[in-house]
Amino acid sequence: MSSERAIRTEGLGKHYRIGTRERYRTLRDTLAAIVRTPARVARNFAGGAASAGDSGLWALKDVSLDVSVGEVVGIIGHNGAGKSTLLKILSRITQPTEGRAEVRGRVGCLLEVATGFHPELTGRENIFLNGAILGMRKAEISRKFDEIVSFAEVETFLDTPVKHYSSGMYVRLAFAVAAHLEPEILLVDEVLAVGDMKFQKKCLSKTSEVAREGRTVLVVSHNMQAISALCTRAVCLERGRVVDDGQVPRVVAGYLKRLETTDDLITEEDRAPDARFPIGQMKSGYLRFTRIWILNSKGEPSRIIHLREPFEIHATFEVLKPLPAMRLGGSISTPDGVRLSNSHHTDSGFPPLHLEPGTYTVSMRVANFLAPGSYLYGIGAHDLQFAEGLEWLPRGADFTVVPFGEDGTNLHDDWHSGYFYQPTDWSDVKPVVG
Repeated sequence: MSSERAIRTEGLGKHYRIGTRERYRTLRDTLAAIVRTPARVARNFAGGAASAGDSGLWALKDVSLDVSVGEVVGIIGHNGAGKSTLLKILSRITQPTEGRAEVRGRVGCLLEVATGFHPELTGRENIFLNGAILGMRKAEISRKFDEIVSFAEVETFLDTPVKHYSSGMYVRLAFAVAAHLEPEILLVDEVLAVGDMKFQKKCLSKTSEVAREGRTVLVVSHNMQAISALCTRAVCLERGRVVDDGQVPRVVAGYLKRLETTDDLITEEDRAPDARFPIGQMKSGYLRFTRIWILNSKGEPSRIIHLREPFEIHATFEVLKPLPAMRLGGSISTPDGVRLSNSHHTDSGFPPLHLEPGTYTVSMRVANFLAPGSYLYGIGAHDLQFAEGLEWLPRGADFTVVPFGEDGTNLHDDWHSGYFYQPTDWSDVKPVVG
């Protein structure tokens, strides 16, 4: 690892206003405003900090980091901690509200499906477009072209506009372009949580290869085993701030410990929209979830669940107006929005609920067949009388399944082998006779 710096951030902050839409200004608007209030316009143009009276959310606050050339750094933290926002600023997709970020070198990034792709262009055209954006000559891109196509496995659809691609094809091609066009800095956000198993293993192998070549890699992942296997350093974010930075085992252990003490009150941040979890129109003013928490098999509050250990989800909610026919529902999803399971209280034989205004509690016992990794439990309520959603919190509670039992015994050697542990009765291996 070189002592030369590849990335440096100083006091980095990003503020989002909740419930407002930014107004895009014309050049004439800006010039006229400069004449009227030059100081304020200059401050806004420079991306000055939000005023104390602004309502909104600090996705990042006072983040200062130094990353050396050749380092492989894992960025960890629970959902909403600011991990993806940090990578978007480093890739120049988003401008910071305050502070500064220096990135020295050509950056390749895979942040979200379709980032950097033009939907009307074909896969072939997007490969050359992305290479040009990275500053590569056409000859350089052509030299890597066959390798990119082979890795992405999209030969049949190479001359099809990418707007017709499935999400899996999109991700395969996007990762192949980002990893093969020789960026000096590679930024990867949750790529190890998408695609099929074969593709995930290819991604891990390619990311390791990029790191061995001495290039700088920043990886965001909720999979602690992947972070431990891949990274030489870990940085933990919590509510937009750096709370730990250093050796991977120590930072990961601290993160898992903090998960156990995470506040279980539902905040406005938990209700904030997220593109990974599309939410339809809700019938507001009737019901509001206020608290959600997890109990392990011993009945103790914990966000750490051992492999194969059943657990319970508890929640409280307020009914604000009479609901003559209501149904409660829950789901388990991956942090990138893949829904793994779904259930309703009526599945257990209970009828639809008739509830008057007041505060209620509900509990769900979950049989745990999940593989090691991080997951989100979502909870919601539905008005059956008018077929409308009342409230849906897809990120109600986050929890981590660890690959060992309560006695510390490792029960899962393969660090990533799907989403579920499937109980199976295996017969004895016998020689074939005859």
